[in-house]
Amino acid sequence: MTAIGEIAPAFGLPDTLGKQHGPAHAPATVLVFTCNHCPYALAWHDRMLAVARDYADRGVQVLAINPNDATRKPKDSIEHMRHRVEAGELGDVPYLRDETQSVARSYGAQTTPDVFVLDSAGVLRYRGALDADYSDPAQNAAWLRSALDAMLDGRTPDPAQTPPVGCSIKWRDA
Repeated sequence: MTAIGEIAPAFGLPDTLGKQHGPAHAPATVLVFTCNHCPYALAWHDRMLAVARDYADRGVQVLAINPNDATRKPKDSIEHMRHRVEAGELGDVPYLRDETQSVARSYGAQTTPDVFVLDSAGVLRYRGALDADYSDPAQNAAWLRSALDAMLDGRTPDPAQTPPVGCSIKWRDA
């Protein structure tokens, strides 16, 4: 599990068309472990997209990663992911498939959603929820925005960690 202040694991994962993506040397990279079926992930989805749009001009990269075992949750299959992308539901955010679940495990992701923010050197600076209440769109991803603003201004995010809230990741049977 990656801790705040540690260099996060590098990775490359395919999007729904097979193109590889990973953390870039952007001013900040936001990794959102998410999925197609979880009501928490779906409730926070538009706020994640708004952050991607609002911070794009500051060079922030946002990557959505689906780590769920599709045999346990068929709605999380690559086909369903493609459908959402083709329908425009992800905007400009690449939707990546963590088929082996190795990236989710290396980060210690627990829920969908679970957010990790890396600085330009790949150091983990924030981990947790987008904001305090998935059911209140007015929260506007306040914790994530605060972490990004702090990092982009050269400050340490406060809080640097919040409890992730959502559905448990659907792990493969060992």
